[in-house]
Amino acid sequence: MQTVKATSWLLLLFSLPTNRNTERVAVWRRLKKMGAVQIKTSTYLLPDEPAQYEQFQWLAQQIRDYGGDSTLVRAQEIEGLTREKVVAMFNDARAKDYVDLRKALQSFIARRKKMDAELATAELERLTRQFREIRAVDFFDSARGHDVAMLLRRAEGPKRAGQLQILDAKQYQAKTWLTRPRPEIDRVGSAWLISKIIDRKSKFVFASSADAVANAIPFDMLDAEFSHHGNNCTLETLIKRFAITDKAIAKIGEMVHDADLDDAKFQRVEAIGIDRVLKGWAKEGLPDEEILRRGFECFDALYAFLQKR
Repeated sequence: MQTVKATSWLLLLFSLPTNRNTERVAVWRRLKKMGAVQIKTSTYLLPDEPAQYEQFQWLAQQIRDYGGDSTLVRAQEIEGLTREKVVAMFNDARAKDYVDLRKALQSFIARRKKMDAELATAELERLTRQFREIRAVDFFDSARGHDVAMLLRRAEGPKRAGQLQILDAKQYQAKTWLTRPRPEIDRVGSAWLISKIIDRKSKFVFASSADAVANAIPFDMLDAEFSHHGNNCTLETLIKRFAITDKAIAKIGEMVHDADLDDAKFQRVEAIGIDRVLKGWAKEGLPDEEILRRGFECFDALYAFLQKR
């Protein structure tokens, strides 16, 4: 989907008679389906785009047909809410949807080999439809959406994995490496490995699409060469593609795998705390570059500790 660049907002204010519980539930379900977020009792918000305006118009009329009152307002600013806060509200709402879908996908992946082929296909199609429905209202390109998209690729099975070709790091020197904003455990760990082992003169940039910066090498992005591959997180993919044999880095790869994919494959919990700290820095509003810098310090310390064991 295209990321919304809303410069104004649509607010739907409405009320329904107290005895209209069935209609109230119908309105709530419709609001949820269109991706609206609640800012006050019976006040819901959408970005000011033609499709969303049409949906709110339709719902406002339906509310009046139910015997209620409704008002549709277009606002450039909302007192007490910056654009960043409003975008965060939408992304938080979508994150909750993605968390539920992620759990369902992880359950499916764990059960797939024992499932009847026809049943597995039907369940995967249902999960794919659910993902598309969430993406349709993911107006600001939530980072969780990219994570679940890669998990969905993994759920499609080993046909996408193929054989990993070994690469020569000498061909990847002084490059610009591109990844998604608000980096978390796999993106930070991968960037750390790139800067420490693969490309010591690397430069990192952030964007939501892999082609946003000319000649940049995308990583931990959907369908990028350096991303989730089969059952590997991006850091593991890099370790294998560049044939890195350092035992301490191999252990870090296991830790990041378990923290990122949450499948307890290696029973390593050490990186979960780092992941939560990274998420906390993002919530505090730290710039992506600062999150990366601090994250590198965490991985440097972890690497030093593992080398001495």
